[in-house]
Amino acid sequence: MKRATALFLILSVLSGPALGAGPSVSAKGAVLMDGDSGRILWSQNGDEALPIASTTKLMTALVAYEYDPTLQSVVEIKPEWTGIEGSSLYLRAGERLTLEELLYGVLLVSGNDAAEAVAGSCGGDSSDFIERMNETAAELGMTRSHFSTPSGLEDEGNYASATDLARLARAFLSVEPLAKIAATPVTTIGTRTLLNHNKLLWRYEGCIGLKTGYTQKAGRTLVSAAEREGQTLIAVTLNDRDDWADHAELLDYGFSTFPRTELVAAGTEIATLPVTGAVPGLVSVAAGESVYCALESGETVEQTVELPDTLEAPLEAGQTVGRMVFTLDGETVGETPLVVTQSVSDLRAGERSLLDWLRLLWLGSD
Repeated sequence: MKRATALFLILSVLSGPALGAGPSVSAKGAVLMDGDSGRILWSQNGDEALPIASTTKLMTALVAYEYDPTLQSVVEIKPEWTGIEGSSLYLRAGERLTLEELLYGVLLVSGNDAAEAVAGSCGGDSSDFIERMNETAAELGMTRSHFSTPSGLEDEGNYASATDLARLARAFLSVEPLAKIAATPVTTIGTRTLLNHNKLLWRYEGCIGLKTGYTQKAGRTLVSAAEREGQTLIAVTLNDRDDWADHAELLDYGFSTFPRTELVAAGTEIATLPVTGAVPGLVSVAAGESVYCALESGETVEQTVELPDTLEAPLEAGQTVGRMVFTLDGETVGETPLVVTQSVSDLRAGERSLLDWLRLLWLGSD
């Protein structure tokens, strides 16, 4: 039988109190998210579905990675992928590029032609790829989003909320090859030199990406992320006439007001449980992973431990036997598996070992 034990922790954060009511930004929709926990730290119409322009391309890159995690498949450019209006990689029919090279074009210079080439070469055709974009959105919990284009060039049927784009950005950052591309200020592909459109890479300390966008209907859209002292924050603004300054203000607010706080360290002993049919009959259980969350000074986190009353041998060191869940205001902000810290043999194995020892003592070795 499982047992759940609820413990309450008051986590004191060594920072000053929040100043004022938070940032003041000109965006129609905006969100600040903690990269560790996915917790929304600040929001302004964050759940309103709005056109997102080329920030769409974060999903295009994520789905492309699903099709080919090596990013080394070679794509021969078709005529229908060339000459597309707006931002462009200036692809030529017949040239061959790797998927990785195309994604540099997608993420650094927002190439609409490169996005169409990615969608058309992965998974059959562009319509199949867009269907997968929407499936991935559903899997990420993006409930106020829909994709109708891999480039974001068309606004009709292509939208998301700022909160959903932050969820997408968090998933994107978890894929190291994609995060590396988005954080690249400048690169060369063949004869092309690509300069990242994201000016925050130069203007904001710790910026690690991610994607700009603009159409007349969507206005200026921007998804950014920054990392300082191990803490990652994600900012999203939609239809924002002053996005560079607003993102700097959002990120500054997050780093100063919500410091990264360790909720539990990997290896911390949580309980000692009896083990049936075992020698020895007790085993220690510890947190399998460290858990962090951005917390304001004085915030209270609830910690729930879920473990069975007893365990049964045999057990392997590192085996998961339960979990620890952290919640704040009813929302989950982190969890870790609970694992046994040592292997435990079953009693029958112990009995066989004892018989072998007695046989050796009586008969001697061969």
